[in-house]
Amino acid sequence: MKYVPVVLLVMTLGLMSARDVAEGYQVGDVAMDFSLKNIDEGMVSLKDYSDKKGAIVIFTCNHCPYAKMYEQRIIELDKKYASMGYPVIAINPNDPTQEAEDSFEEMQKRAKEKGYTFPYLVDGTQEVAKTYGATRTPHVYLLKNDGGKFTVAYIGAIDDNHKDAKAVTKRYLEDAIQQLDAGKKVETNFTKAIGCTIKWK
Repeated sequence: MKYVPVVLLVMTLGLMSARDVAEGYQVGDVAMDFSLKNIDEGMVSLKDYSDKKGAIVIFTCNHCPYAKMYEQRIIELDKKYASMGYPVIAINPNDPTQEAEDSFEEMQKRAKEKGYTFPYLVDGTQEVAKTYGATRTPHVYLLKNDGGKFTVAYIGAIDDNHKDAKAVTKRYLEDAIQQLDAGKKVETNFTKAIGCTIKWK
Protein backbone atom coordinates (compact mmCIF):
# COMPACT_ATOMS: atom_id res chain seq x y z
CA MET A 1 0.00 0.00 0.00
CA LYS A 2 1.28 3.43 -0.93
CA TYR A 3 1.12 5.93 1.91
CA VAL A 4 0.27 9.59 1.25
CA PRO A 5 1.79 12.22 3.56
CA VAL A 6 -0.83 13.64 5.92
CA VAL A 7 -0.33 17.23 4.67
CA LEU A 8 -0.82 16.17 1.05
CA LEU A 9 -3.88 14.11 2.00
CA VAL A 10 -5.45 17.02 3.86
CA MET A 11 -4.71 19.34 0.93
CA THR A 12 -6.25 16.81 -1.46
CA LEU A 13 -9.41 16.77 0.62
CA GLY A 14 -9.57 20.54 0.30
CA LEU A 15 -9.06 21.24 3.98
CA MET A 16 -5.76 23.05 3.58
CA SER A 17 -4.08 25.07 0.85
CA ALA A 18 -0.41 25.18 -0.12
CA ARG A 19 -0.37 28.62 1.40
CA ASP A 20 -1.34 27.24 4.84
CA VAL A 21 1.62 24.87 4.73
CA ALA A 22 4.12 27.56 3.81
CA GLU A 23 5.37 29.89 6.51
CA GLY A 24 6.09 33.56 6.09
CA TYR A 25 5.34 35.90 3.23
CA GLN A 26 4.39 34.99 -0.30
CA VAL A 27 4.79 37.28 -3.30
CA GLY A 28 1.94 39.82 -3.20
CA ASP A 29 1.64 39.90 0.58
CA VAL A 30 1.72 43.20 2.46
CA ALA A 31 4.80 43.36 4.70
CA MET A 32 4.31 44.39 8.31
CA ASP A 33 6.00 47.46 9.70
CA PHE A 34 8.85 46.87 12.12
CA SER A 35 11.00 48.90 14.47
CA LEU A 36 14.51 47.53 14.99
CA LYS A 37 17.71 48.89 16.50
CA ASN A 38 20.30 50.05 14.00
CA ILE A 39 24.07 49.95 14.49
CA ASP A 40 23.99 53.70 15.26
CA GLU A 41 21.72 52.89 18.27
CA GLY A 42 18.74 54.53 16.57
CA MET A 43 15.52 52.76 15.63
CA VAL A 44 14.58 52.10 12.01
CA SER A 45 11.09 51.29 10.76
CA LEU A 46 9.81 50.24 7.37
CA LYS A 47 7.46 53.23 7.45
CA ASP A 48 10.57 55.45 7.44
CA TYR A 49 10.82 54.52 3.75
CA SER A 50 7.30 55.58 2.79
CA ASP A 51 8.75 58.14 0.38
CA LYS A 52 10.70 55.45 -1.52
CA LYS A 53 9.56 53.29 -4.43
CA GLY A 54 10.39 50.21 -2.41
CA ALA A 55 13.06 48.54 -0.31
CA ILE A 56 15.49 45.64 -0.53
CA VAL A 57 15.19 43.82 2.79
CA ILE A 58 18.07 41.37 3.22
CA PHE A 59 18.40 39.03 6.19
CA THR A 60 22.15 38.59 6.62
CA CYS A 61 24.83 38.39 9.29
CA ASN A 62 28.54 38.61 10.05
CA HIS A 63 29.76 35.04 10.46
CA CYS A 64 28.16 33.13 7.57
CA PRO A 65 30.54 32.39 4.66
CA TYR A 66 27.71 32.97 2.17
CA ALA A 67 26.89 36.33 3.74
CA LYS A 68 30.56 37.26 3.50
CA MET A 69 30.70 36.27 -0.16
CA TYR A 70 27.67 38.45 -0.89
CA GLU A 71 28.67 41.36 1.34
CA GLN A 72 30.36 43.46 -1.35
CA ARG A 73 27.50 42.77 -3.74
CA ILE A 74 25.02 43.99 -1.13
CA ILE A 75 27.06 47.18 -0.70
CA GLU A 76 27.05 47.67 -4.47
CA LEU A 77 23.31 47.04 -4.68
CA ASP A 78 22.63 49.85 -2.23
CA LYS A 79 24.96 52.22 -4.08
CA LYS A 80 23.26 51.43 -7.37
CA TYR A 81 19.60 51.25 -6.39
CA ALA A 82 19.14 53.50 -3.34
CA SER A 83 19.25 56.55 -5.60
CA MET A 84 16.57 54.91 -7.77
CA GLY A 85 14.29 54.55 -4.75
CA TYR A 86 15.17 50.99 -3.69
CA PRO A 87 17.53 51.17 -0.70
CA VAL A 88 18.95 48.16 1.13
CA ILE A 89 17.79 47.39 4.66
CA ALA A 90 20.01 44.69 6.17
CA ILE A 91 18.71 42.71 9.15
CA ASN A 92 20.69 40.30 11.33
CA PRO A 93 18.30 37.67 12.76
CA ASN A 94 20.86 35.36 14.36
CA ASP A 95 21.07 34.46 18.03
CA PRO A 96 24.45 35.90 19.15
CA THR A 97 24.73 33.35 21.96
CA GLN A 98 25.23 30.74 19.25
CA GLU A 99 27.46 32.89 17.05
CA ALA A 100 29.47 35.50 18.97
CA GLU A 101 30.54 37.08 15.68
CA ASP A 102 26.91 38.12 15.16
CA SER A 103 26.68 40.22 18.32
CA PHE A 104 25.54 43.84 18.11
CA GLU A 105 29.06 45.09 18.87
CA GLU A 106 30.52 42.94 16.10
CA MET A 107 27.82 44.20 13.72
CA GLN A 108 28.92 47.75 14.47
CA LYS A 109 32.56 46.89 13.83
CA ARG A 110 31.80 45.07 10.59
CA ALA A 111 29.67 47.89 9.20
CA LYS A 112 32.35 50.45 10.01
CA GLU A 113 35.13 48.32 8.51
CA LYS A 114 33.24 47.74 5.26
CA GLY A 115 31.68 51.19 5.02
CA TYR A 116 28.03 50.17 5.00
CA THR A 117 25.86 52.88 3.45
CA PHE A 118 22.64 51.25 4.67
CA PRO A 119 21.11 50.38 8.04
CA TYR A 120 22.19 47.12 9.64
CA LEU A 121 19.46 46.17 12.09
CA VAL A 122 19.33 43.58 14.87
CA ASP A 123 16.24 41.38 15.03
CA GLY A 124 16.67 40.56 18.71
CA THR A 125 13.38 38.70 19.14
CA GLN A 126 13.65 37.11 15.68
CA GLU A 127 10.00 38.07 15.18
CA VAL A 128 10.65 39.91 11.91
CA ALA A 129 12.59 37.02 10.36
CA LYS A 130 9.88 34.56 11.38
CA THR A 131 7.11 36.79 10.03
CA TYR A 132 8.90 37.18 6.70
CA GLY A 133 9.67 33.47 6.57
CA ALA A 134 13.41 33.97 6.26
CA THR A 135 15.43 30.78 6.69
CA ARG A 136 18.90 31.63 5.34
CA THR A 137 21.56 34.29 5.35
CA PRO A 138 21.37 36.00 2.98
CA HIS A 139 17.63 35.86 2.23
CA VAL A 140 16.18 38.65 0.09
CA TYR A 141 12.73 40.26 0.09
CA LEU A 142 12.18 42.96 -2.51
CA LEU A 143 9.31 45.21 -1.46
CA LYS A 144 7.25 47.55 -3.61
CA ASN A 145 5.67 50.65 -2.13
CA ASP A 146 1.97 50.54 -3.01
CA GLY A 147 0.60 53.81 -1.69
CA GLY A 148 2.32 53.50 1.65
CA LYS A 149 1.90 49.75 1.95
CA PHE A 150 4.89 47.59 1.11
CA THR A 151 4.04 44.48 -0.89
CA VAL A 152 6.43 41.61 -1.54
CA ALA A 153 7.56 41.53 -5.18
CA TYR A 154 10.44 39.04 -5.06
CA ILE A 155 11.78 36.48 -2.58
CA GLY A 156 14.99 34.49 -2.69
CA ALA A 157 18.61 34.75 -3.77
CA ILE A 158 20.56 37.76 -5.03
CA ASP A 159 21.92 35.89 -8.05
CA ASP A 160 22.93 32.43 -9.24
CA ASN A 161 26.57 32.28 -8.13
CA HIS A 162 27.51 32.87 -4.49
CA LYS A 163 31.13 31.88 -5.05
CA ASP A 164 32.08 34.28 -7.83
CA ALA A 165 30.39 37.58 -8.63
CA LYS A 166 32.12 37.65 -12.03
CA ALA A 167 30.64 34.28 -12.98
CA VAL A 168 27.03 35.28 -12.32
CA THR A 169 24.71 34.58 -15.26
CA LYS A 170 21.34 35.36 -13.64
CA ARG A 171 20.89 38.47 -11.52
CA TYR A 172 17.53 37.61 -9.98
CA LEU A 173 17.25 40.59 -7.64
CA GLU A 174 18.49 43.21 -10.10
CA ASP A 175 16.21 41.90 -12.84
CA ALA A 176 13.27 42.09 -10.43
CA ILE A 177 14.12 45.68 -9.44
CA GLN A 178 14.44 46.79 -13.05
CA GLN A 179 11.17 45.14 -14.07
CA LEU A 180 9.41 46.61 -11.05
CA ASP A 181 10.79 50.07 -11.75
CA ALA A 182 9.64 49.85 -15.36
CA GLY A 183 6.13 48.98 -14.23
CA LYS A 184 6.40 45.46 -15.58
CA LYS A 185 5.52 42.15 -13.98
CA VAL A 186 8.46 40.51 -12.20
CA GLU A 187 9.08 37.44 -14.34
CA THR A 188 11.05 35.41 -11.79
CA ASN A 189 9.56 36.40 -8.44
CA PHE A 190 10.80 33.48 -6.34
CA THR A 191 14.09 31.59 -6.12
CA LYS A 192 15.65 29.39 -3.47
CA ALA A 193 17.76 31.34 -0.99
CA ILE A 194 21.25 29.86 -0.70
CA GLY A 195 23.13 30.42 2.56
CA CYS A 196 23.63 29.43 6.19
CA THR A 197 20.57 28.53 8.22
CA ILE A 198 19.37 31.21 10.61
CA LYS A 199 20.52 30.50 14.17
CA TRP A 200 17.25 30.42 16.10
CA LYS A 201 16.99 30.83 19.85
